[in-house]
Amino acid sequence: MSEQAPARSDVILERLTKLHPKLIDLSLDRTWRLLAALGHPERNLPPVFHIAGTNGKGSVSAMLRAMLEAGGYAVHTYTSPHLVRFHERIRLAGRPQSAFIEEGELAALLDECERANAGEPITFFEITTAAALLAFSRHPADALILEVGMGGRLDTTNVVAKPAVSIITPVDLDHQAFLGDTLTKIAGEKAGILKPGVPGVIGPQQDEARVAIEMAAERSGTPLVIYGQDFSAHEEAGALVYQDEHGLLDLPLPRLAGRHQIGNASIAICALRQAGILPLERDSIAHGLTHAEWPARMQRLTRGPLFRHLPEACEVWLDGGHNPAAGRVVAEAMADIAQHDPAAAPRPLLMLTGMLETKDATGYFAAFRGLAAHVETVTIPGADASLPAERLCEMARDAGLSANAASSIGEALDRLVIAAGRAAPRILICGSLYLAGHVLRENG
Repeated sequence: MSEQAPARSDVILERLTKLHPKLIDLSLDRTWRLLAALGHPERNLPPVFHIAGTNGKGSVSAMLRAMLEAGGYAVHTYTSPHLVRFHERIRLAGRPQSAFIEEGELAALLDECERANAGEPITFFEITTAAALLAFSRHPADALILEVGMGGRLDTTNVVAKPAVSIITPVDLDHQAFLGDTLTKIAGEKAGILKPGVPGVIGPQQDEARVAIEMAAERSGTPLVIYGQDFSAHEEAGALVYQDEHGLLDLPLPRLAGRHQIGNASIAICALRQAGILPLERDSIAHGLTHAEWPARMQRLTRGPLFRHLPEACEVWLDGGHNPAAGRVVAEAMADIAQHDPAAAPRPLLMLTGMLETKDATGYFAAFRGLAAHVETVTIPGADASLPAERLCEMARDAGLSANAASSIGEALDRLVIAAGRAAPRILICGSLYLAGHVLRENG
């Protein structure tokens, strides 16, 4: 049987990847030119929740969307990167829920943007973001959740002149080659999404990042609402307690796993309250917290072809976090899971890791010292910028972990089962969204 022909949008996306430079040159000039040729779709959008930050953007987006949809609102969403197919980046509003953009519409939009661009220099993210904005401008909705691709100040999404609210999730070291080599520089770039008179909701930050954001807000005339000062959340008796100037909410804990999700939940709730345009009852917020889904962020896998390699009692988690800060919150989450495990015998934590060469792998692994029993490293299939498994193995060992390099994901899983011995292991597949996407694709 012959292989199924690729979808038309996939052919166009592949052409765009090859025709346009991969080198990222942060600028808005190319985007403005293309949007003008398209009739300025960015001027015809529903109220925008604009989200920047290093970690937590996707989780905040997922919770915002789930809360708003629980309240009966129609919501567009733009996120990146995708895990399995590009269509995941663009969700178009619907009731009761939004859905990934359909193939025919995506292909037509990409065609239209390519024609409007007329062969001028442009990056893949710029032209595909223009296609997304065009789609959002043509479909009615109550809100648009718009996630920054990288940075903020010169990110393609920063063409929205006046969002309903600007959000900055926790900032940490990442993309230093483009955003700067200090927290101050990176936070300053993220703060570039702040707009005069538009409330800026600032999630938990290290002092250096918070100061940089506050300085940027003062220059731009942005009123800030800061976690730990103006709003907060904590776990109490198995529930989430949220508080701000509007009062206190007793809510269920988020469905998304990990203590860090309490902070992400508080950001989403605060953003809704600060925007002030789409009122929500407490029950809608609670429903959103308990029903939000965000693949590859502390996602429990329970079935699929992957499990052919594993004993029945094995537990598998998947996470795409890829910087030291993400490593810390994932390690914390795994430690919490181990602490509350009802199993009679402790499960050894075993890791299967692949990472890109641009990431601080040693810093990521450091969070698992004393927690992970062993690591198998892999070269991420299909990712040109992947660290070779052998080099990643050396970096894991430099961080103080027991590690070996495997030639494939299947071989890595087989070795982890051997390393577990008679115990039923807890396996964490982690280190890159590219690895997570490949695993989800192969696991059906």
